[in-house]
Amino acid sequence: MTYKNFNVETDADGIALVTWDMPDKSMNVFTEEVMDELDKIIDQVVADDAVKGAVITSGKDTFSGGADLTMLQRMLKLFREEEARDHDKAIKMLFDGAGRMSWLWRKLETCGKPWVSAINGTCMGGAFELSLACHGRVAADSDKVKMALPEVKVGIFPGAGGTQRVPRLTDPQSALQMLTSGQNLSPKKAKQMGLIHEVVEPAKLIDAAKAMIAAGLKPVQPWDEKGFKLPGGPVYSAAGANLWPPAIAILRRETYGNYPAAAAILKCAYEGLLVPFDTALRIEQRYFTEILRSTEAAMMVRSLFVSLQELNKGARRPQGVPETKFKKIGVLGAGFMGAGIAFVTAKAGIPVVLLDRDIAAAEKGKAHSAGLMDGAIKKGRATEEQKEQLLSLITPTVDYKDLEGCDLVIEAVFEDSEVKKSATEQTEAVIAKDAVFASNTSTIPITGLAKNSKRPDNFIGIHFFSPVDKMMLVEIILGKKTGDKALAVAIDYVRAIRKTPIVVNDTRGFYVNRCVLRYMSESYQMLIEGVPPAMIENAAKMAGMPVGPLALTDETAIDLAQKIMKQTIRDLGEKAVDQDQFALINTMVDKHGRHGRKNGKGFYDYPEKPAKKHLWPGLKDLYPQQDADKIDVEELKQRFLVTIALEAARVMEEGIVTDPREADVGSILAFGFAPYTGGALSYIEGMGVAEFVALAKKLQKKYGAQFKAPKLLVEMAGKDETFYERFNPYPKAKKAA
Repeated sequence: MTYKNFNVETDADGIALVTWDMPDKSMNVFTEEVMDELDKIIDQVVADDAVKGAVITSGKDTFSGGADLTMLQRMLKLFREEEARDHDKAIKMLFDGAGRMSWLWRKLETCGKPWVSAINGTCMGGAFELSLACHGRVAADSDKVKMALPEVKVGIFPGAGGTQRVPRLTDPQSALQMLTSGQNLSPKKAKQMGLIHEVVEPAKLIDAAKAMIAAGLKPVQPWDEKGFKLPGGPVYSAAGANLWPPAIAILRRETYGNYPAAAAILKCAYEGLLVPFDTALRIEQRYFTEILRSTEAAMMVRSLFVSLQELNKGARRPQGVPETKFKKIGVLGAGFMGAGIAFVTAKAGIPVVLLDRDIAAAEKGKAHSAGLMDGAIKKGRATEEQKEQLLSLITPTVDYKDLEGCDLVIEAVFEDSEVKKSATEQTEAVIAKDAVFASNTSTIPITGLAKNSKRPDNFIGIHFFSPVDKMMLVEIILGKKTGDKALAVAIDYVRAIRKTPIVVNDTRGFYVNRCVLRYMSESYQMLIEGVPPAMIENAAKMAGMPVGPLALTDETAIDLAQKIMKQTIRDLGEKAVDQDQFALINTMVDKHGRHGRKNGKGFYDYPEKPAKKHLWPGLKDLYPQQDADKIDVEELKQRFLVTIALEAARVMEEGIVTDPREADVGSILAFGFAPYTGGALSYIEGMGVAEFVALAKKLQKKYGAQFKAPKLLVEMAGKDETFYERFNPYPKAKKAA
């Protein structure tokens, strides 16, 4: 038989090699067609008496990225359509669809012939669950091989046997940590955990897999053998009593109950380990069906899988502009930001000219890259050879003539218009007319800066976030005269350094900073109201934010917040800044000398290690304190999320961001907006626009004008409209999911 996505060859020893190689795809993924073909291949292997067993591997550099989650979106769309007609029938349809992969893998592992998975590259999600269902598992000894069950990161969980096989192969504590975090495993780590059997040289992978079958590999899984015992002992045992209650408490501490899929993993594992394996799979299927119907899953899959992939593939790139293959990039300013930009550029294999006012500063900027590579070497993530290769790509200089031949120059000098004007003029004197000039400014509008340029159509903003090497988002800012070529080059560059681009029209604070400033501002207001500082920070974390707003202000610097407020007053007048909040910031900086983490004194105190930072005790003396028992914590949580979401809606209304995918993905990647919501706009949609507007009105009445819903939201609520309908980012032929 011939297949579209697989090639099946049986050797002289009767071992079938099943090679998965999807045409027209860079990575193998599970689709309905792929699963149909695998079903037939299992039947073919079983029916052919000449076949002793089968090895499954990939014909690509990677094994598989797992399921195509757009398949789940289609399933859920059909479910919603059927639910409107027949609820029970719709649930049954979703239940059966949710179990398709699980029972296919069960068919494979009980087919009576041995299967071995030969893992040659990245093996994620359903692909790793397929491997776990095989009787033998061999992985290539390579840095390119990573195994994981990462579904929890997009709001679902390993629903094809992952929650049952992993805790039957390794100790339950390691199993739960792996399942609830979605962590990547190296071949060595996976073997230590007992999840794979062998790690071999890449060239010997298929031979090793075949050898397992030739050596008489039993076609029976351990859990199907009589007398099988769980690696960690029974659930109802002394060991179980020491594991499960703390595991529940730890999960609650880490997630605050915001991630239903993570809680479902614990339930699946706990209940499944009490019953026979087939019953356990049925339990998993039940929970998976339930999680698929959750708002969190729908929003997270849309933003953190579908939209993220589309943006990473250049969804906003202008068509018809040839792709840029970067030969050389210039970075102006070798301070913390410029040095970070040089590092990520060199890491992508692109030569960098790092320019500063004196050679010592430029060399110091290059040394930043050396330090980052030293850290990676210590952690086993890089080699000395890779460090030397990266450093060889960075050329420190003080001479603008060295920028000649650059395809793109990124300016990261001081936030001073005159300094930036000089840097622009000196650069344009030496670079080619069609080269693109980008500013990394975080506060100065791009249109104004472009006035310093002789070719504003090739002038653009590329706004990085700190620290550059860790933050995955980049804002690309369009000036009024920025052309398609500059936008295409900027997107090509951001993709080349493996970060996610979002495109933003020019405005004060762009998109991300506008939202972040609202988050911080609400915390200042709470302080003024007398909400205990610890409650402010804890409520923000309970709402799903990774860092409390007071801690975040310390990281960015309180005196910077003061400078921004003063500049805003100069530009827009005193009414543009809340005077009570301005007084608070002035008191912190001018009276108490508390500038943030950088001087060891901010909203927190920063003692020398090993002591940990702690809230400054003097905070509670600035304003009369409310009785904590009388404060509604749920309302504090709402205030943080609603104020950010309202700002995101205003940005859409003003046309600063035009694509809801960018607003959602940007809010999560830039400042960690409660990922379980799917992002700032999805938070509104998940609640329902009308319900959100009603909540905003309630908060406005109680706390002030910052909660006033923009006309756009009120109009959308009246029409029962969503952002993904009103600002549909897809062509007419493809409706928004």
